[in-house]
Amino acid sequence: MIPTIEWKNGAVNMLDQTKLPTEIVYVDCKDYKTVARGIKDLWVRGAPAIGIAAAMGVALAARDIRAKEFETFYARLEKACDHLAAQRPTAVNLFWAIERMKRLAKKNRGQSISAIKEMLVVESQRILDEDIAVNRAIGEYGAKFIKDGDTILTHCNAGSLATGGYGTATAPMRVAVEQGKKIKVFADETRPVLQGARLTAWELMQDGIDVTLITDNMAGYFMKKGEVDLAIVGTDRTVRNGDVANKIGTYSVSVLCKEHGIPFYVAAPTSTIDLDMPTGEHIPIEQRPAHEVTDVFGKVRIAPDGVKVANPAFDVTPARYITAIITEKGAFRPRDIRKLGETGINLKDVSI
Repeated sequence: MIPTIEWKNGAVNMLDQTKLPTEIVYVDCKDYKTVARGIKDLWVRGAPAIGIAAAMGVALAARDIRAKEFETFYARLEKACDHLAAQRPTAVNLFWAIERMKRLAKKNRGQSISAIKEMLVVESQRILDEDIAVNRAIGEYGAKFIKDGDTILTHCNAGSLATGGYGTATAPMRVAVEQGKKIKVFADETRPVLQGARLTAWELMQDGIDVTLITDNMAGYFMKKGEVDLAIVGTDRTVRNGDVANKIGTYSVSVLCKEHGIPFYVAAPTSTIDLDMPTGEHIPIEQRPAHEVTDVFGKVRIAPDGVKVANPAFDVTPARYITAIITEKGAFRPRDIRKLGETGINLKDVSI
């Protein structure tokens, strides 16, 4: 699997995913503002990968702060954190990672500034390493729902490119293949930015997994023909009642699955679970620029000049349409996700 983001020669080396699949281009982010631009402009995307990028951006910001006293250092660090946090509102990992880095700095306020800076770099690498292990665990749990010969539908990209490595929605597919199961995958193209066409199809092909690209409006056709056995998607935020926010079009897939009696699974690392938010109605939905809809790759115009454009980047799938939410701690009924925040709960009593 090609690395998505990593530390390299003192900079954050970020794969520019807007160039895929025709070019493999890395950007050396030498300061936090370049990392922030990468998050905003979709060089890096996918909730886990955004969180990793944010953590590394915080570490870069800390490195460049000139201060002798902690209060001055932390005030400047907070300003950089606010800038990073403002880039994308829906993916909860962005805020989770930033808060984790801020807590580490405050916890070690008695240490030297240089020591804190080094701790932040180490912590950002730890977040990357943890993500890869989490994804593998999601794969182990999720593969139990995949039978030999199954055809899986996925929407957008929740693969290794959206994470530190291995992927969330693609992790069960990868583990199933490792277990010797013969599977096929339908990848929705995922308009308007075409993450499914450009990214999911590309990376599954790199892994030798049988993948067929379809347009977003073909999913119901193949379901009605009986050619889809289950759907697995990722999520950018899962809330207390089990609702999830994922790439625009996910809700439509879930409704189609419900109509056709097809299991609909969500792969969700616990870092994407927001137990402070009660329902999906409260999730902020990012509104993206009009040119993503009116132009292809910013080069070819496909709509009339002056046309009104709506471009919400995400939609919310209600818990009632979700068969199970697969995490690194097990697979849960959506209504039981809230119990992950409770103490004294035996997860085996609530997992599927």
